[in-house]
Amino acid sequence: MNKSIASLLLGTALAATAAGVAFAQDKTVKIGALSDQSGLYADLGGPGSTLAAQMAVEDSGLAAKGWKIDIISGDHQNKPDIGTAIARQWFDVDKVDAIVDVPNSGVALAVNNVVKEKNGVYINSGAATSDLTNAQCSPNTVHWTYDTYMLAHTTGQALVKAGGDTWFFLTADYAFGAALERDTTAVINANGGKVVGGVKHPLNTPDFSSFLLQAQASKAKIIGLANAGGDTTNTIKQAAEFGIVKGGQKLAALLLFLTDVKAIGLETAQGLNFTETFYWDMNDKTRAFSKRFSEKMKNSAPPTMVQAGVYAGVRHYLKALEALGGNPHDGVKVVDKMKSMPTEDDLFGKGEIQPNGRTIHNAYLFEVKKPSESKGPWDFYKLVGTVPGDQAFTPLSESKCALLKK
Repeated sequence: MNKSIASLLLGTALAATAAGVAFAQDKTVKIGALSDQSGLYADLGGPGSTLAAQMAVEDSGLAAKGWKIDIISGDHQNKPDIGTAIARQWFDVDKVDAIVDVPNSGVALAVNNVVKEKNGVYINSGAATSDLTNAQCSPNTVHWTYDTYMLAHTTGQALVKAGGDTWFFLTADYAFGAALERDTTAVINANGGKVVGGVKHPLNTPDFSSFLLQAQASKAKIIGLANAGGDTTNTIKQAAEFGIVKGGQKLAALLLFLTDVKAIGLETAQGLNFTETFYWDMNDKTRAFSKRFSEKMKNSAPPTMVQAGVYAGVRHYLKALEALGGNPHDGVKVVDKMKSMPTEDDLFGKGEIQPNGRTIHNAYLFEVKKPSESKGPWDFYKLVGTVPGDQAFTPLSESKCALLKK
């Protein structure tokens, strides 16, 4: 071997070694909590999601090991164009490594494309659409907490099997509502029920009277609410004014959050059945975390399942980075590492991330307590049943994710 070739090979080897050392020493991370900070989803995500991300960083213990981890936040205002503009700014200018939270399925799907393009990490705990791990799955995306398939196959299926075999939908007119109505309709039909009608309403509408009158006139046993946050609370409050439940029809709150029950009040919300994957009062570990969380919240609220999902997702992300020995700033590589490691935390227990990015953990059927049953300001739920994660979420055999075909 001549000297010039030997020198070239030695130089290449030294460069590769230097690059490896630089990666191993790169312990800087920036995480963007992208949420609805001021609108109808602000209470279930918003500032509480940013706090959850910050607590995950603190609890990781990585700062004491020389890591520098920053959390920034942004308000997508429930508009896909604003959400994608913020995401691009974060990746191109602010050098964000990961985006978390992102309630609103329309925004979530748009941001999903940006994260893939920029090869970042996307841990979504706020959006419901099951398309994030099906038709629009990405090697950069992990979907935590819940989705429309899970909601349909738990709450929806339980209500049909209990005799609610005719349905009328009130559906939020964007990606989330469409996905939830689609997935629930499939469950209704599969269990011998029938959808007799439906109506779409604008996002964040204050007046549901005309929609509720149509639902009432349908005579359907179940009025399915394919909406969330402020839309759900307004629907339920106004349905009470119309005497819909007293008239014999039942409301199916397909997606209900702790903050929604607080806004509605137990007197009106009592008896509602719904599904969540986290509740603050499940066990000693969830209570201990929720106490720390509520002490930091301005309204002293315990975490919603979205905020709990932000915490758990960020904790797992940081565990993956630590296992890698540093931050490669390579989204696909990091997400692959996250998938290779079992998930485990105090809020969701043990689980796993499937190849399509879907996080698997238990789901719980709850019922809202009567006012007389509640023992405190946030004591709202009683547990009806537990659905194991492998039964709650889309089976891989049914997933339409292209990642599974490789």
